[in-house]
Amino acid sequence: MDQQAEEARWIAQTLDGKTEAFNRLVERYTGAVYNQAYRMLNNAQEAEDAVQEAFIRAYTRLSSFDPQRRFSAWLLTISSNYCIDRLRRKRYPWLTLDDVAFWLTSDHPGPERSALDHERQDEVQQMLNQLPDNYRTVTVLRYWHDMSYQEIANATGLTESAVKTRLHRARRMLLDMLKTDGTNVWDIEATK
Repeated sequence: MDQQAEEARWIAQTLDGKTEAFNRLVERYTGAVYNQAYRMLNNAQEAEDAVQEAFIRAYTRLSSFDPQRRFSAWLLTISSNYCIDRLRRKRYPWLTLDDVAFWLTSDHPGPERSALDHERQDEVQQMLNQLPDNYRTVTVLRYWHDMSYQEIANATGLTESAVKTRLHRARRMLLDMLKTDGTNVWDIEATK
């Protein structure tokens, strides 16, 4: 049974009153929701709260879920919207990428490569922090959560063309930052 069919069965069981079926969805996606929330909120406790809130909202709105969509995209949209609301209220700087191997070029890096990779991760984090919030949000959803343009549009309330435009501009801004920094490590054509 494929994952989407299995999840559809769990959702139907949950809607029929079998709450233990929803627990399977929670087990499957807690890590992904926490990862997203932590990257957006940059605080472990707030990320844990966001996970709880995202699942509560998903559970209470499960009847509105469109089975034509991926459950993971729908859930990450709920989580993303919650985190964005928290950020707007508190105006926290966000997005840490310390544990993301963004520049990793080998499956088995040596100590020198690990040190260089960590430095590059810090550089990427600093550059992402310089992006305006609206560009940073679509960049994270696209490249760290592998969401489609349509899924990002649904999550942010933008049109698909606006999402593409913001992603293009974000890549250009990052490329300009790399050129200004004198670093030539990111091939922008590879990200299109």
